[in-house]
Amino acid sequence: MKPTISLYLLLLSISSFAQNAPLQKVTDPYFKLVRPEFKGDLAYETVAFVEQYWRIAGNTGFNNTVYRIAEKLEAAGYVLEEKASDSDRFTYRIETREMRQPTWEPISASLKIVGATENLLSSETNRNMIYQYSSSTPADGVTGEVIYVESKEALSAIDVKGKILFSDQVSYRTLQSSVSDKGALGVLTYDLPAYLQPEKNTTSIQFRGLRHDAKNPAWAIALSFEAKEKLKAELAKGKVEVTVKAETKIYESEELTVVANVKGSDLPLESLVFSAHIQEPGANDNATGVGTQLEMASITSDLIKKGKLDLKRTLTFLWGDEIISTKRYIEEKDKRKAEINWGISLDMVGENTDVTGGTFLIEKMPDPSAIWTRGEDKHSEWGGRPLKVEDMKPHYLNDFILTNFEAQGEYADWVVKTNPFEGGSDHTPFLQADIPGLLLWHFTDQFYHTDNDRLDKVSQKTMVNVGTAALVSAFTLLNADTKTVDQLIAMIAAKAHIRLLTEVQLSKKVIADGGSTKDEQLILDTWADYYVKTMNSIQDLVPADDEKTLRRIVLAKEAIKAQVPQL
Repeated sequence: MKPTISLYLLLLSISSFAQNAPLQKVTDPYFKLVRPEFKGDLAYETVAFVEQYWRIAGNTGFNNTVYRIAEKLEAAGYVLEEKASDSDRFTYRIETREMRQPTWEPISASLKIVGATENLLSSETNRNMIYQYSSSTPADGVTGEVIYVESKEALSAIDVKGKILFSDQVSYRTLQSSVSDKGALGVLTYDLPAYLQPEKNTTSIQFRGLRHDAKNPAWAIALSFEAKEKLKAELAKGKVEVTVKAETKIYESEELTVVANVKGSDLPLESLVFSAHIQEPGANDNATGVGTQLEMASITSDLIKKGKLDLKRTLTFLWGDEIISTKRYIEEKDKRKAEINWGISLDMVGENTDVTGGTFLIEKMPDPSAIWTRGEDKHSEWGGRPLKVEDMKPHYLNDFILTNFEAQGEYADWVVKTNPFEGGSDHTPFLQADIPGLLLWHFTDQFYHTDNDRLDKVSQKTMVNVGTAALVSAFTLLNADTKTVDQLIAMIAAKAHIRLLTEVQLSKKVIADGGSTKDEQLILDTWADYYVKTMNSIQDLVPADDEKTLRRIVLAKEAIKAQVPQL
């Protein structure tokens, strides 16, 4: 097809737009509104409260966090749903569910080499040392000889009865049958991935868990690098006995979830959902998500009550058990009035990266960078399996969120990057339900899931940056109109233009180095198709009778296709 005059003009406008700040006309008023309000005080105060607890669904720390959220929501003007009237725009509820198994929490634990004057480990400094769902030992502890297990094969030849097994080569799952079937007293393990830098962070222990079995209670202890090295050094000298003391609580409880809503004024049956999980015992993971989201909810209420803001669509804040609560909220349509248009997960959003390492990341919805990860695209240390073309989720949300966060990054001198889709947090249930959803997080964090993820690793400034950009993004979408759509069309066209230019250069280099022209053409065609379908997704915001805007979308798609060369 020969380019029309309209198409040439559009291509020129795309090139011009790519040099300027996309979306600025519609987002700037919201940035000016939110930036003076988002101080981070409530977010940081909440993190300090939440991170003192070891949290899984149903236990004391998890439930106290729920009640704290409810208290702060009420202070911000949110009304408990059962007491709310039809005129109340700010409401919340606490959902209560039966749990399939009891909850658990650690009280205290210690590990001591018999004859030593000091503990090898103590829960006072290593609260992740005892495996989740470990049972208690007798009050005076369990004492036994330590047997080192060097391999799975060697385990079958060892008489384990009355012994405490230790391995840095064999997983707990392999060792556990020796406890249940062969009379071993318990298990000591060491297993830390390299990205945690265990030889530097020698006291870190990453939390581990065992399967709850009321008929066969068991305990296991995870070791730090320092403790592992000391124990191996003692074993090299000869026989070693240790005493393990553990006190835990395993009890029946209920699972709680907090859902807060800001009802839209014009289109209340359309919504954006923010989700932050409470469970996991760290400060950054995920007390920062809990706290940042709570301040976002408070600021939204305050701005609306003061008449500085209105939201046409409904804004929802969800706090609960990771993935489980979000998935259930999506599926239980009878418990919510609004359809979900967008979902955004806040997970590990408050890091002091000078201390933790890594950077702030936006994990994108599946796009071709999750099939062909090249150029500046890079997976995190978490990693992700290569996706297929049919796994793609073309949508404007990726570039829309990135553009807004980059604007905040430029304003605050804050580094913002992306990673291809990997999964593993509250964004996945949205995507599984075919709802646009992505993740705000940090990685690589050298204290991830360890007992060194404490308040001193948290940055109030980072929470301000994440919360500000997240709220501005939400306000823009919830109030999206024709002007917003115009900016989205131009922004996506510009992003497609830039991406295709980049991919063409990468493909030409691969071909010059002997790569397959056919394979490289597939990459370019897939990116073009992705952006054509992304442009289509904007139609969700366009009235069916707005023929002018719909025609602009058609022209923009033609412009994207016209930029793909035949290699």
